[in-house]
Amino acid sequence: MKKINFQEALNQVIKDDPRFAEDAYVFLREALDFTVKLLDKPTEGPARHISGQELIQGIRQYALQEFGPLALRVLNTWGIHRTLDFGEMVYNLIRVGIMGKTDEDRVEDFANGFDFEDAFTKPFQPRRQTRAARAAGLN
Repeated sequence: MKKINFQEALNQVIKDDPRFAEDAYVFLREALDFTVKLLDKPTEGPARHISGQELIQGIRQYALQEFGPLALRVLNTWGIHRTLDFGEMVYNLIRVGIMGKTDEDRVEDFANGFDFEDAFTKPFQPRRQTRAARAAGLN
């Protein structure tokens, strides 16, 4: 069986579902590798499997690392506005044979993982200082 070329498969995915930018899929693939390393999973085999919730948390961390305060803007520009969008992208890649899934996996596993605004803007907002800390001159 011929191994599927990522770029060829990606071209087919985008042709079939143009909602998400090509760069979004490249980012997703990189975020998957990041998450595998983060969770210390094997590089191959069934033990490498990552759940939808694990993946979206890894995606969040990777986006913050790669794009910092611009993460929300970058993702939105690529057509990604909610965690379920990542699930739909994953299932597009599953459909063309680039990613795999178990019988228990569902696209809904990616729903409501986190609020985009909170996840990508709060880490960069100044921390609010309590009245007592201000009065004491503490930062």
